[in-house]
Amino acid sequence: MDLTRRSVLTATGLGALGVMGYTGLTRPLGNEVLTKSASGLSDRNFPRAYRAAFRPLPRLAPYEVGWDDGVRVEKYAVSARVGTAQILPNLSTPVIGYNGSVPGPTISVERGTRVHLKVRNRLYGVQHPEGLEHSHESGLVLSTHLHGHASLPEYDGYADDRTIPGYAKEYVYENDQPARTIWYHDHATHLTTRNVYSGLAAQYHIRDEAERALLPQGEFDVAMTLSDIMFESDGRARFDDKDHSGLWGDVVLVNGQPWPVMKVKRRVYRFRVLNASISRSYRPYLSTGDAVHMVATDGGLMPTTRSVTTWRHAPAERYEFLVDFSRYAPGTQVNLLNSSNPKNVDFDHTGKIMAFQVVDDPVDTSDPTWRTIPTSLVGSEAMSLTPSQSVKTRYLELKKSDVTNVWNINGTTWQDVIASGYTKVLADPGLHSVEMWDLHTSSGGWFHPLHIHLVDFQIVSRNGKAPFAWERGPKDVVYVGPDEKVRVLMRFEREGRYMVHCHNLPHEDHDMMGQFRVGLSAGAPDPHDPIAAARPAIDTEPDDR
Repeated sequence: MDLTRRSVLTATGLGALGVMGYTGLTRPLGNEVLTKSASGLSDRNFPRAYRAAFRPLPRLAPYEVGWDDGVRVEKYAVSARVGTAQILPNLSTPVIGYNGSVPGPTISVERGTRVHLKVRNRLYGVQHPEGLEHSHESGLVLSTHLHGHASLPEYDGYADDRTIPGYAKEYVYENDQPARTIWYHDHATHLTTRNVYSGLAAQYHIRDEAERALLPQGEFDVAMTLSDIMFESDGRARFDDKDHSGLWGDVVLVNGQPWPVMKVKRRVYRFRVLNASISRSYRPYLSTGDAVHMVATDGGLMPTTRSVTTWRHAPAERYEFLVDFSRYAPGTQVNLLNSSNPKNVDFDHTGKIMAFQVVDDPVDTSDPTWRTIPTSLVGSEAMSLTPSQSVKTRYLELKKSDVTNVWNINGTTWQDVIASGYTKVLADPGLHSVEMWDLHTSSGGWFHPLHIHLVDFQIVSRNGKAPFAWERGPKDVVYVGPDEKVRVLMRFEREGRYMVHCHNLPHEDHDMMGQFRVGLSAGAPDPHDPIAAARPAIDTEPDDR
């Protein structure tokens, strides 16, 4: 697909029309409101709920497999480039995606497999109208973060580790953590919101024997990526982050399809759900009122299954749960709905997510997971920590400055980090040390999904009480609600500098992001410098390599 610089800018919904406001807002931003729509689509072109068929995520195969000193090595490559998505019934939507698809292709590997992922920047001449000063004259810059993986700093997608068009960076991942649902997405400074909204996001799964023994596999192990979007009248994505406060679309997508319908057999299914929305948090529930059975959080399996009828699901969080469809008669439609949370902006149809249509196809009852909801699962290092092991308690206040109107953590912004020559840190834990961090929102009642790179943590308490049932597993994102105080506990097992930031992406970009330094004294040589240690190289190879 050949597009000029101007047409790409327009096609991705990032032109002048991107500053248009929502239709019919009657209360200030930040209130819980219900309005008709955010899109400029005609009624004819607006998608209808439960019309599109559910579409599994695409899978990426390695282009090379080998061994290195007894370790299996798999090599993958993706190209960030312009593509076209068929989301609307009568219109096409230009996107920017890994290999041009939205969502991008899923990578699935066995625990202990070393992965080399080459990310190519093929976004020549593509620009976002805002943030040009943060991009490059030849096109968009990228930085790829494997969210939920304990990467070396130089492979962690540090925000200012930039890959410009015509270059590629090879990331190396050891995948030595327990099985989990994680994801890779763009993380470039001040461009993350637009790059991810345009489509640069994809799932990544680490598998192991423990989850295989307990949970459904194959066609009954279903990955779902949630997002929301709004459109211009011609099908382009409309962009409006309301002065960097948040972006809420009026169309909910599951794997790139609006409110799809999935046919399910009368048996237990496992769902891996990633919230890849820019700002929207969800409160999903089944239309039948039945419970789902939570089995895994961001960092993998929970110690025990927790049955819940609803849960809060913030941007970047992943939850895995089981649903037993054997209880429903063939022909039953079970809808996955959304009752939302405070500080979202809701529209006529954002209370829906997708539907399941129960069919009477034969079920293999020899599969032990077909009708089993396990109760005991698998412990983890993070969930085994105790507060008595903590050597230091730190306080992180998440707020918006009354003076500069900029989002920050403890008064620090990413611009402060840049100005310091990347030396300013929010914390400096020792290598292998355990710390307690107290997180608090204190600005206008906003919620902040806080992501701490490198670590899995345990949520110890929320407002002095026990954490919610669904979050009693290893986490790397914590939903810090309006005026909530959340205490988390973690161990730092890798040396170097890592980021901590809000995953409401307009907040991250402007400018709620800082860093911490593990095991290094201030000014000491850094062999894993996140910008200098593994530089991108000129890309001369074909797309499949």
